[in-house]
Amino acid sequence: MNALKRWPWALALAVLALALFQLGAAPLFDVDEGAFSEATREMLDSGDWGHTTLNGEDRFDKPILVYWLQAASVSLLGLNEFALRLPSALCAWGWALALYGFARPRLGQRTATSAALMLATSLGVMAIGRAATADALLNLLLVLAVFDAWRWLDTEAKAPLRRAFAWMGLGLLAKGPVAVLIPVAAAGVWLITAWDWRAVGRRLVQAVSDVPAWALLIGIAAPWYAYALHRHGQAFVDGFFIRHNLARYSGAMEQHGGGVGYYLVVLPLLLLPWAPLLAAVGRRVRGHWRDPLGRFLLGWGGFVLVFFSLSGTKLPHYVLYGATPFVLLMAIELERCGALMRWAIALGCLALLALVVLPAWTMPQWIGQVRHPMYRALLGGAHTPTALIIAGTVAAGVVLGLAAAPARLRAGLPGSAAPLLGACVVALVLLGFGLPWWGTLLQGPVRDAAIFARGRPEPVVQWQLHQPSFAVYRGQPTPRRKPQPGELALIRVDHLKKLAAEDATAWEPVFEEHGIALIRWRGAAK
Repeated sequence: MNALKRWPWALALAVLALALFQLGAAPLFDVDEGAFSEATREMLDSGDWGHTTLNGEDRFDKPILVYWLQAASVSLLGLNEFALRLPSALCAWGWALALYGFARPRLGQRTATSAALMLATSLGVMAIGRAATADALLNLLLVLAVFDAWRWLDTEAKAPLRRAFAWMGLGLLAKGPVAVLIPVAAAGVWLITAWDWRAVGRRLVQAVSDVPAWALLIGIAAPWYAYALHRHGQAFVDGFFIRHNLARYSGAMEQHGGGVGYYLVVLPLLLLPWAPLLAAVGRRVRGHWRDPLGRFLLGWGGFVLVFFSLSGTKLPHYVLYGATPFVLLMAIELERCGALMRWAIALGCLALLALVVLPAWTMPQWIGQVRHPMYRALLGGAHTPTALIIAGTVAAGVVLGLAAAPARLRAGLPGSAAPLLGACVVALVLLGFGLPWWGTLLQGPVRDAAIFARGRPEPVVQWQLHQPSFAVYRGQPTPRRKPQPGELALIRVDHLKKLAAEDATAWEPVFEEHGIALIRWRGAAK
């Protein structure tokens, strides 16, 4: 750990190695990874880099930037899980480095190093940092914009203000209006809570009247939005702005709802193993609030918590838009922590291991309680995760050993060294053994069915099923509809049993694996 604190490049390489470790080992997860990846594959296949489709139908879920990045990666490295996830991994790496670069001149190298490693080893960041979606990209652009917003608030220099506008412009291309909302809100909360209305007015005039800043934002984002509006008209407005922005906030979309306290539970889970430090931040919240930077960080994180708690649609990763300020505050507290907090963090590491290892280890005892027939069948294909159990046991021993190490063995080391080392060991186990095992279990049959169907002359459809990764592995769009006679259909085995009860002569099986089947449709008897 001392080497990491002396040489920033060593920290950068360590975080990069963690971000890339076993990046392509797990199959693509449906629905999100499969949908983004298939949209990218279809973009490359069509040669139309201005628009995305999913199984041949217009896709308005997200703007274009992440698809460009994924397409560039696939063009260089081929169509595979590593290439599709590489942009997210690099964005997560950049996210940790941006946090380090912001914290080092303000809080010191030790706190900055702790913050970067804490972010990189947090459950939520590890998850979206290896997901082929837009979320790691958005979080990188958000922290760059918000950090430059603080630099402008702190110094009134024009350069950070203009950079913030540029980051927001890129954020508009990555996700949409939320990329502007959060930086503006973070700055606005800080200004308003200072109760200095002259300063509020002065900063507002500066931001509104800075022509180069607005030229950057508009010049970066407007051309693609203008193109999409010209090409699709009202369909783009309805699909992107109304359905995937306004409707998501005003109501629960796709059954992704939750109570007002949803993120009070989710945030500590996503910040494991570091969640115990949230209690330390809470105990000193008044002291943090009195410090200008502390108030800025609390306002940023607090706005995200409140705003998304009031949203109709709730997904776990939304709260990560405000996780970075809490990580920085927790890093400050980590440098002050005593033996009790070190043990609490060790328990957080064990809890994170338990979330991944124990369900795999004890699956025979609880699989019968899974109600969903497809997932019960997928889990039924599990083999004993021997390597995961051994690695998890070793990691637990390392974590406990570091927490219990006598003071004489820790002499000369900062108090944060043992928790950081323990968290890195746990991260390696989760990424190297846990995620590949669970991914192969849950997504392997879909991948195998697609590989089986690849190159076959019959058209293939998805019937009563939505697994977009199937089209990625098959290499062709696979629409969702009832099959025509002579077509192959990807279908759940439990649905297949219902078809057999109605008319067993209407189809013939060609592939089946743990709840997933391919059938050739002959047509219902007349």
